[in-house]
Amino acid sequence: MYGPGFAADPSAVYRKLRQHGPTAPVELAPGVRATLITGYEAALHVLRSPEIFSKDPRRWRDLAEGTVPMDSPVVPMMMYRPNALFTDGEEHRRLRGAITDSLARVEPNTLRGYVERSADTLIDRIAPRGGADLLGEYAQVLPLLVFNRLFGCPPDLGERLVEGMSGIFDGVDAEKANELLTMTLLDLVALKRAQPAQDMTSWLLAHPAGLGDEEMVHELVVLMGAGTEPQQNLIANGLRLLLSDDRFAGSLGGGSLPVEDALDEVLWTDPPMANYAVHYPVRDVMYEGRLLRAGDPLVVSLAAANTDPALTTDQRAGNRAHLAWSAGPHNCPAQSPARLIAAVAVEKLLDRLPDVELTVPVDELVWRPGPFHRALASLPVRFPPADVVGSRGSASYAPPPPAFTGAPESPLASAVPTRPTGGWARLKAWWRGE
Repeated sequence: MYGPGFAADPSAVYRKLRQHGPTAPVELAPGVRATLITGYEAALHVLRSPEIFSKDPRRWRDLAEGTVPMDSPVVPMMMYRPNALFTDGEEHRRLRGAITDSLARVEPNTLRGYVERSADTLIDRIAPRGGADLLGEYAQVLPLLVFNRLFGCPPDLGERLVEGMSGIFDGVDAEKANELLTMTLLDLVALKRAQPAQDMTSWLLAHPAGLGDEEMVHELVVLMGAGTEPQQNLIANGLRLLLSDDRFAGSLGGGSLPVEDALDEVLWTDPPMANYAVHYPVRDVMYEGRLLRAGDPLVVSLAAANTDPALTTDQRAGNRAHLAWSAGPHNCPAQSPARLIAAVAVEKLLDRLPDVELTVPVDELVWRPGPFHRALASLPVRFPPADVVGSRGSASYAPPPPAFTGAPESPLASAVPTRPTGGWARLKAWWRGE
């Protein structure tokens, strides 16, 4: 599940794996064995049975015994961290409560306003040119603008966070990237303990859960990880669908923007985190004739489960029964803000650049390899050159809205150059505006 063949056509792999039944043996990275859950009902069974299937990776037998080395590229995405994603029971409820209570303090209208201003800033950069990579110059950058503001992350730490997150998701020197991410977040926590402000980091620190520094770091890892890479994939995959599928593209010219329907379709068929929600049986379990051994990782294929042929309907518009946000006690607590950010980002771009179109056939777009995400490598488009509506001092560069007062500016707010592809060295140069 880590090669270019899987990235190019995961649906074909899922069809082949279904020959084994609702569970199938896979390899996530060289030498990393797991069982992939491809059936919808089987996925729900795992996700909703915490007494049988634990989220705690300290149960991962192959990692504990050294069969999987710590420098394996998938380990930073699967290793134990003291946060809400990798804990069970009362500890999970305490850590999740800190997240949900802090997210509840983010006012939706304020968040919408900031996404709109950030989107205008980015669109102003590309509008006069008549062409762009909507992944690198828009979908990838916008969540960084929003989340750096939301978490009160100053520019110097923002650069290091991008490096760490990029390395973990792409599996490029993942062990070193994980160390960089941890040290950077420790610096952010120390800053917010000394100088609290109106931002998610400060709210988490002040929560009655009493999070220690290590817990804070790993709570931020799961929040920022879920809010950057998957968010950019949801935006990019939604734009790809709207620009290529006649069911949606045909209605764009008439002034109707079926963005919500397109996002529903993406969340069903190309969820941004396609395979994750890793669980570990607490004891040997027989399921549909297959032995699931205690301590062996079960990876829920949210994408395969959503497209399970056993589902009785393919009506997806308005249907929110998909598993893109997971299910059970570990379902995503940030569904509403994540969907709002994606919808506003897509609507704003199509409103500003209504005649945008892909520059290559949709089947020639390249997908990034990796077992977990469903992520484009680029999204090249062209459009008639358009006017710039914002400038420094205008709405695009307005002071932060009330919910984020006190949060430092994102390092991208004043300069958003084109993001190149091809490794961290180029990404770092892009981040610095070089």
